[in-house]
Amino acid sequence: MNRHVVVIGAGAVGAISAIEALRAGLRVTLLDPGLPGGEQAASYGNAGWLSSHSVIPPAEPGVWRRLPRLIMDPLGPLAIRWNYLPQATPWLLRYIASGWTAARIAATARALRPLLVDAPALHEGLARQAGVPQLIERRGLLHVYPSRADFEADALAWTIRRDNGVRWLELDAAALHRQERALHPRYQFGVLVPEAGHCRNPGAYVAALVAYARTLGAQWVSARATGFHIERGRLQAVRCDDTEVACDAAVVAAGAHSKALAARAQDRVPLESERGYHVVVESPEVMPQLPLMVSDCKLIATPMETGLRVAGQVEIAGLGAAPDWRRADILRDHLPSIFPALPREFPRDRLHNWLGHRPSTPDGRPCIGFARASSDIVYGFGHGHVGLVGSARTARVVAQLLSGCAPEIPLAPFDPRRFA
Repeated sequence: MNRHVVVIGAGAVGAISAIEALRAGLRVTLLDPGLPGGEQAASYGNAGWLSSHSVIPPAEPGVWRRLPRLIMDPLGPLAIRWNYLPQATPWLLRYIASGWTAARIAATARALRPLLVDAPALHEGLARQAGVPQLIERRGLLHVYPSRADFEADALAWTIRRDNGVRWLELDAAALHRQERALHPRYQFGVLVPEAGHCRNPGAYVAALVAYARTLGAQWVSARATGFHIERGRLQAVRCDDTEVACDAAVVAAGAHSKALAARAQDRVPLESERGYHVVVESPEVMPQLPLMVSDCKLIATPMETGLRVAGQVEIAGLGAAPDWRRADILRDHLPSIFPALPREFPRDRLHNWLGHRPSTPDGRPCIGFARASSDIVYGFGHGHVGLVGSARTARVVAQLLSGCAPEIPLAPFDPRRFA
């Protein structure tokens, strides 16, 4: 009952881990240098999808054939900056290997499905308890394709989803355009996943979760964690820039910054930032009824409280590189080709661009488990493209590990030592 846990990181995983640890009877301090739900966090700027069917890792068989083109095209949907290539190469090789065969992709899907399966319901409950029930919607998510043939070209992914219990509704052109009247007529086929949902304002949601954790008793420390004070395998404190926070346990949920902290706990984790961009159009002339994955444009368009958010792009360039806002412009420029009623030019005061860092492992699976240096340190990071949707179940498991309880899902696929 008196165990004191420092949760490092106040994004979605960290905030919900704090809530679950408090419910388990632990004392909690949340440690983060940034504003909860602020623009500095990956949790702020994601596409808002609670996609319980997102079990397919980013890599796929044959991706290695496209690697030269990806390196040569600085504005492609997946781009690698030349000057960062030497640092990124080990991660890229593991990334290619993780999707080398359909069997490897299927294994990752089997691992991810228990982590994600009922996430929309979990988030709905959390939002209600945090006083923001309006931020979570459970009306499904929609994938749109120019044709059924384009959908069938994704047969491997959809077959694996079906094998893991995902069910969907197929919409012909008429049904698709009854659902989404603003959609361009070139889209002739859709796939609706009813079990999924979305968050209408991820930044506000995370801020509300942190505020709720504080009402439950969590303490807040605005500081940057730099390491750990460990004696004979037992954690004594979390080290910060100018001080130490004494504690009995810690959770590393610092997103893309978790790699350095894991190294200080004797774990070398190949964590990379998949830099993602978004554009929000305030007061758009039209808005989709549901969030859309637009297959031919490689982007997601989501109706948000703040406007129409268009998210996508993957850029491998590290944490410190300056933004390339041309990538946000690409997302903006796709909009009239998806929703013809939108203008081709938007006033700058109606646009908001953002860049964030997806914390990504090469195999598409997060790291959940104990640190090598001490079982008092629990990892919950590396969720890549499933951070928001995976945060609720991850946090429950983190609290179970902190409390000495058996985790509710198998953790072997997420073992931080799998890369050794």
